[in-house]
Amino acid sequence: MKISRRGLATGAALGGGLLVAWWWVPRSVPNPLAPAEGEFAFDAWLKIGEDGVVTVAVPQCEMGQGITTLLPQIIADELGADWRQIAVEPAAVSGAYANVPLASRWLHLWDPLLQGVSESLDASLAERLATARRFNATADGTSIAAYEEPCRIAAAGARAMLAMEAAERWGANWEQCEVSGGLVRLGQERAAFGELAAGAATRVPPDPPPLRPDPPAEVVFSDVLTGPESAGLAHPRIDLPSKVDGSHQYASDVRLPGMVYASIRHGPNHGAQLTGFDVDRARGFEGIKGVVRSKRWVAVAATTWWTANEALKAMKPQFKTLYPVESGEIAGRLSTSLNGGPSFRIAEKGLNEKGGDALQRVDFARRYEVEPALAAPLETASAAARYAGGRLELWMAAQAPEQARTAAAKALGIRPEDVALYPMPAGGSYDARLEHDHAIEVALIAREIGAPVQLTWPRRDELVRSRPRAPAHMLLGAQLARPLGASRASSGSIDALRVRIACPPSTLEFGERLFRERTCWAAIRESEGEKDVLACEGAVPPYRVPRLAVDHVPVEIGLPTGRVRGNAHSYTAFAMESFIDEIAAAHNREPLSYRISMLGDDARLAACLQRAARLAEWNGGADQSGQGLACHRIGSAQAGGRIACVATARAGEGGVRVTSLSVAVDIGRIINRDIALQQIEGGLIFGLGLAMGAAPRWRAGLPTSFRYEDLGLPKLSDCPKIEVAFIASTAPPADPGELGVVVAPPAIANAFYSATGLRLRRLPLLSDGL
Repeated sequence: MKISRRGLATGAALGGGLLVAWWWVPRSVPNPLAPAEGEFAFDAWLKIGEDGVVTVAVPQCEMGQGITTLLPQIIADELGADWRQIAVEPAAVSGAYANVPLASRWLHLWDPLLQGVSESLDASLAERLATARRFNATADGTSIAAYEEPCRIAAAGARAMLAMEAAERWGANWEQCEVSGGLVRLGQERAAFGELAAGAATRVPPDPPPLRPDPPAEVVFSDVLTGPESAGLAHPRIDLPSKVDGSHQYASDVRLPGMVYASIRHGPNHGAQLTGFDVDRARGFEGIKGVVRSKRWVAVAATTWWTANEALKAMKPQFKTLYPVESGEIAGRLSTSLNGGPSFRIAEKGLNEKGGDALQRVDFARRYEVEPALAAPLETASAAARYAGGRLELWMAAQAPEQARTAAAKALGIRPEDVALYPMPAGGSYDARLEHDHAIEVALIAREIGAPVQLTWPRRDELVRSRPRAPAHMLLGAQLARPLGASRASSGSIDALRVRIACPPSTLEFGERLFRERTCWAAIRESEGEKDVLACEGAVPPYRVPRLAVDHVPVEIGLPTGRVRGNAHSYTAFAMESFIDEIAAAHNREPLSYRISMLGDDARLAACLQRAARLAEWNGGADQSGQGLACHRIGSAQAGGRIACVATARAGEGGVRVTSLSVAVDIGRIINRDIALQQIEGGLIFGLGLAMGAAPRWRAGLPTSFRYEDLGLPKLSDCPKIEVAFIASTAPPADPGELGVVVAPPAIANAFYSATGLRLRRLPLLSDGL
C-alpha cells in the first residue's frame, strides 16, 4: 500500500491497518507503520488498538530533549485522546517522516549547486530530496517545525474517522460529535476509541482534515520556575518512569542470543594507521572470541566487555600517526589567519554595492579566543549488530539514521535495503550521534566474528574519535557615534560593526562526512579554504547597527571538527556579548539600558532583558556587584528563540564561583512547559561547563587526558541557583535546547569582570593563556 500525494486515499493494510495519505507528501512512499494484530494504523503517525491504546510513531532520536513526549502530546491533543492511553513506538527510517526544514537548512551540504536558484525552488528541492533520501535526521532544533503539522493532520483525520463511525451507529451527523478524553460523545451517547477503531479503519476522512482551531500550547504563568514542574501537569514525560527505575533501554542494553561484546582501539587524530599489535598477549584471557583489525583500528570480541577491553590493552596496539596535531599549532594557525588570512564576506548591511569595509575608523576593537569543545556525552558510542544471510540488523542511537544505515551497507558491500536499523535512545548526544563510525565498525566486526556483537567504545576512544566543536579566534571592531570622552547619554552608540572570524569550515567538513561518506581527512581537504556561513552563525547581532560586515577566515587546523550543542552560536554569542559589555563599561553606560537602547528592532528580546533583570534584582552591574548580563537570539527575527541571562559570581574559598543564573526566555508558543524548562536548565549547565571547564588539549594527535573527570564538567556542588521565567508569546515555537548553552558563558564572563575587574576574553574562562 502506498501513501500518495493526491487526495486522502485510504485502504486496508496488512494486519487490518488503515492508511491515510497526506496531500503534502511530494512522492509516493511505502507506509512504514505496521499494525500488530488488534491494531489499526491511522496514517504513518498513529495506530489505535482494540484496547484503546493510541501508539504514536516518533521518527526522531530521543536524546533527553523530550521528543518522545512532544510529538505524542501534539497527536493526543489534536486527536482528543486521554494522555494515559498514549504509547510510543520508534519509527522506521522512511521518506514519510522527512525532516524538510533541516534538509532545506542543509541543502548546500548535500550539493552547493542545489541551493540558491530561488527560495521556492530551494524549498521544493529540499522536500523532494528529504523524502527520496529518507532524511529523518534530528538536529538544529527542527523537530517541531518539521513534524507538528503532519502530526496534527494525521490526528485530525483519525479523529474525524472515529466520529464518522460513532455517528453512523447513532444515526447522527459526525460533525456534531465531540471527541475528547479518549471518547466520542454526542448527547448521552459515548463510545471509546477501542470499540470504534475497526469500523473507523474503513472510512474516508474529510479533505482537508478538520484541525482544531488552536494548536497545542500550555499556559505560561507569571511565576518563576526553579525546578521540575511535572507534578499536576497534563502531559508528564512518557520516558520518565523507565528512566527513574532503570528499565529504559539503550543500545548498550540490547541482548541477543549468542551475543559477544567488543571493545575497540583507534589510532590518534583520525588519520593514523594501525601498524601492529601482540595478539599473543590476549591468549591468557578466557572468553576471547576473536580479533578484528582494520586500517585504522583493532577490536577484540569476548564473552564480556571487560575481558575484551583488558585483552585489547594487553595487546598494546601500535599506530603510525600521519597528522600529529598539537594544540599550540592549532592556536598558532588561527592567530596567524585572523591577522592576515584571506576571508569571505558572510553578511553585510548598510554598505555600498561594492561592499568593502564597514568601518571608516576603528574606535573600539577587541579580540576573543574560544578553544575547541567536546560533546562528551555520558554514554559512549555503542551499537549492537547481527549479520546473517547477507542482511544486517543494527541497534543504535542515530541522529541521522539513513546515513548510518547507508554507511554500514557500503562497508559490507550490501544494499541499504538489506540493513534494518532499530532506533535506540541516546544517553545524551549533544550532536555526537550525528556521526556514525561505530555503525561501520560494529557491522564489520559482526561479519568477521560470525555472531551478534555489541560494540561499546571505551571513554578513551570516545575522546580520541570525537570531532570537537571548532575553535575560533575573533576580532570585533566598532565605529562609535561619538568617540571616547563624549557625554554619557550619547557616547558608545555603535554606528558600524566589523566581525572577523577565523575558524575551520566545520559545517562543510561535517557535510562531506555525512552526505558523501568521506573520511575525516578527505572531508578536510574538500572543504579547505571554503567559506562556511553556518560556521559563523550568531555573528550578526540582534542590535540595530547601521553598517555591518561579517567575514569568515577559513582555517585548516589539522584536527577534524564537527557539531556540538550550541555550535557556532556558542562562540559568536560569547564574543559579541563580551564586546557589547566592554563598550558599555568603557563609556560608563549601564549594561542593561545600553543593550535595550539598541534593540528597537527586537522588542521581544528587550522584554527578556527586562524580565531577567527583575528576576536577578539587577543593580547595574556596578563594580564588585558580581552581576553580569548577556542576551542572544537563535533563529530569524520572526521565529527565533530569545534569551537573556543575569549571572551572579562571588569570590570565596577556592576562587570566584557562579552562585546564580536568572534567565528570561521567549520561545514562542510552548507545547510542554516542563520539557522547555528542562531544556533551558540543562543548556545553562552545559554552558556553565563551556565557561568553567577545562579546555581539551592535543599532543601528537591524541588528547592529553583520557579521563572524563579531567574535562572539568560541572558537578552538582558546582551548579548555581537557576531561575527561569518564560515570556508568554503566540509566535511559532522555537527550540529551547541551545539557548541556555550560548548565553551562559558571556553572562558569566561579564559577571567575573564585575566581581574582580578582570576581563576574560578566552573560553573556557580559566583556560591557559589568559
